[in-house]
Amino acid sequence: MRSAVAFDTLIRWLKRNGMKVTYVRNITDIDDKILRKSAEVGEPWWAWAAKFEREFSAAYDALGLLPATFEPRATAHITDQLNLINRLIERGHAYADGQGNVYFDVHSLDDYGSLTRQDLANMRTTEDESQIDSATEAGKRDTRDFALWKSAKPTEPTTAAWDSPWGRGRPGWHLECSAMSERYLGETFDIHGGGIDLRFPHHENEQAQSHGAGWGFANLWVHNAWVTLKGEKMSKSLGNSLVVADILETVPAPVLRFALGTVHHRSTVEYGEETLAAAQAAWDRLAGFVVRATQLLAENQVAEISEGELAQHPLPEAFAAAMNDDLNVAGALASVYERLKAGNSALTAGDTETVRVALCDVRAMLSILGLDPASTQWAPFVFGNGSSNNGAQHALDTLVSAVIEERAQARADKDWGRADALRDRLTVAGIVVEDSADGARWHLA
Repeated sequence: MRSAVAFDTLIRWLKRNGMKVTYVRNITDIDDKILRKSAEVGEPWWAWAAKFEREFSAAYDALGLLPATFEPRATAHITDQLNLINRLIERGHAYADGQGNVYFDVHSLDDYGSLTRQDLANMRTTEDESQIDSATEAGKRDTRDFALWKSAKPTEPTTAAWDSPWGRGRPGWHLECSAMSERYLGETFDIHGGGIDLRFPHHENEQAQSHGAGWGFANLWVHNAWVTLKGEKMSKSLGNSLVVADILETVPAPVLRFALGTVHHRSTVEYGEETLAAAQAAWDRLAGFVVRATQLLAENQVAEISEGELAQHPLPEAFAAAMNDDLNVAGALASVYERLKAGNSALTAGDTETVRVALCDVRAMLSILGLDPASTQWAPFVFGNGSSNNGAQHALDTLVSAVIEERAQARADKDWGRADALRDRLTVAGIVVEDSADGARWHLA
């Protein structure tokens, strides 16, 4: 999700600048790890892959990520991959071992290692450890060559293999990505992204395959840093990974997105109580302003802010400069807080005109970060008191308002114990109550 949120911000910024964005997020639904893990739990490999595909999709939706333009699966592009292998063999960059395997010859490509600035002579292998097995290694001319096609093994399901000119087998992990990117983005495209841990060998090998095929491939590479837990990279192999669905049982989705998406994409995010507490405080501050400003404008019958107006609203120059500077989200947030301060001052003064401009500024900037509190995605987390036409929201508002009225009566009767108990009941239910001169307001935590 760290990677997905970082690139979602990039896509939003490109679109805000009037660019047409084709976003391809491919799905690896066949590889050594999938076959190994599915066998361990006794599930068909394709069902195991589909399970995690659904989990990813649910997490993307929960964090408010824009949908990909295309989301191709590796198993649906076997023909493209076979065509790429044939092209590499014809161009002298690949060879078959006669046992059903095909390898990329790293010595055949002059710029191999250029992405990660490594010398081939200093490399021990160019395979990811999870993809290495003795059968695949056996036919290599050089241990640093990597597999393009792997012959079917008797221990693997027969459904996990396809016919090819070299015998039944399946594609190598790196091959899938080169073939699918060419299919959907062409021989040369603008940006290739991913986690920094994929730079080698995966991205290096992707580039080698594509360059070997005579394609320009990616003009620009963008890599995001990790999420760490107690200073250590989070990963399933280390046993310290956290599942988004589990986190969201205790952490509001916009708060998690704030924690992941408001740190520079090349800086690590240390996941922990302090990080979440800081994100919660920042989110509450921003959402609180949006709620108060929206309510003030409504009370004074000032025109609502439409999605169209927000999309065209001029952004502060400092915000745009920060975003154009390698997506400097920290610098961009400084502009958000500056306009937030001005908006709060205008709220205190009752200056509706200035409040509306500040609200437009804040919401327009936060929308680029996928964090506009009044957006369709996040409004249910922020607004109460009848702000939504949604039936469930209306029912919740009716119930919460009744408790708030009961609490107001208890306070009028100076029954402080009961008033506190009613507020605590709402807090336990995830309802935040804010007292003001105009009465109590509530929103979801």
